Amino acid sequence: MTKQKHSALSKKLTTHEQIQPPLNWEDVYKCIKDYRKTAIAPVDTMGCERLADKPNDVITPQTSRFQSLIALMLSSQTKDQVTAAAMQNLRQQLKGGLNMESIMQVDEEFLDQCISKVGFHRRKAKYIKQAAKICKEEYDGDIPSSVEGLMKLPGVGPKMVGIPLHARGVETGIGVDVHVHRIANRLGWCRTEKEGPEATRQALESWFPYSFWQEINPMFVGFGQITCLPRYPKCLECPVRNECPSASKKG
Repeated sequence: MTKQKHSALSKKLTTHEQIQPPLNWEDVYKCIKDYRKTAIAPVDTMGCERLADKPNDVITPQTSRFQSLIALMLSSQTKDQVTAAAMQNLRQQLKGGLNMESIMQVDEEFLDQCISKVGFHRRKAKYIKQAAKICKEEYDGDIPSSVEGLMKLPGVGPKMVGIPLHARGVETGIGVDVHVHRIANRLGWCRTEKEGPEATRQALESWFPYSFWQEINPMFVGFGQITCLPRYPKCLECPVRNECPSASKKG
């Protein structure tokens, strides 16, 4: 991406003023990155970006992108293992497999049964049906190719747009979910704990190098799943415990 496009994207996605990067952020980031090369987490095999079928002679690029969108919609307030199981169930239960047409044709109640283990499944079944109809009628059978378009789909929030847009070759901002939000604040990389993930995204994008924007999400999500837990983080096992201002000797 050119500097001009990068600048325009940053201006569009970020409203926080530029802040100074933490002095030791590079060492901390490298340490976590090296740790995650061998510390396997659920996101590494069952994360949303891995749940869509790869395009082939049967699966079109549009269907693959649509599956990525469905995985993201299912993943909210749901563990990766449960999301992965729901996606597999949809593939098996829907006539013709998991695609836009099968979603539109299936009864909402049956769709709800297929995804009954995910959080807020009834609401998500309704949103998925509506999203499929919108994509079919307004986007020629594909998912929207812009942040604004995706955000207009029912059940799609700011932190969901990165993966489906990246699948379309559209560069986006840092994907910040509860794990990235929690870890960035614990490390002292931002002070947005009470403001929420969107404020954390804006704060990070004001200083974090653009070349790392895509990789930080799966790296930190996995780190948050196995080490920097929401409750009772495993600080004694953490590779950056000596640099982390939030580390507990009892962790």
